[in-house]
Amino acid sequence: MDLNTHISTNRPLAENVCQRLREEINKLGFAASDNLPYPRYDDARFELIKDPFTGELNLSCHWFDAAKSQRLGRLQFNSDGSFYAEYDIIKPHPSKRQWFVEGVTAWGKADAIKAEAKLLPQP
Repeated sequence: MDLNTHISTNRPLAENVCQRLREEINKLGFAASDNLPYPRYDDARFELIKDPFTGELNLSCHWFDAAKSQRLGRLQFNSDGSFYAEYDIIKPHPSKRQWFVEGVTAWGKADAIKAEAKLLPQP
């Protein structure tokens, strides 16, 4: 399977994962004026990576900032049907001053998408 086939085959699940990541970001309560970027499947850079265990090709998607100089996140589809995604926020929590929001993550399979924010205690 070539890169374009992997991209189109994974599109339905990828769009659901991106939606779930956006929901997790929104749950944090940032103001619209914070202008946070959101993951969109079509904005990613795509590449195929060989799985060292199975030898299969996995689709890896990477999101970058507007200048395309800093990576904001990634989404990887594994040959067993699972995926893992992470997307950076890197901001103090908007309402819980004792926490810093590193990002949001999502993982699972098409029928079970789990997600959560990655919070760190403020120093």
